[in-house]
Amino acid sequence: MPLEFKVSKMFCLPDAGNLKAFADLVVNDALIIKGLRVVEGKKGLFVTMPREQGKDSKWYDQVSCTSADIFDDIASKVLSEYQSVAV
Repeated sequence: MPLEFKVSKMFCLPDAGNLKAFADLVVNDALIIKGLRVVEGKKGLFVTMPREQGKDSKWYDQVSCTSADIFDDIASKVLSEYQSVAV
């Protein structure tokens, strides 16, 4: 079964510097990933997975993809939604 991604919420942050938005993503109408971030970098917009700071002050991803293709599909979906609502 192919994975289907749908952005359920997009929280745009127009005055937050490089951080442009937070997004919630639904996977196959069965799983919600909350807190993906849309960030403006030197090479343009990109998406990062939710992270949490550990007791050692390092940041750790809370969600990881099993392949780069899956992450690329997620990023494409999130960026497409961001660009449609941030106009």
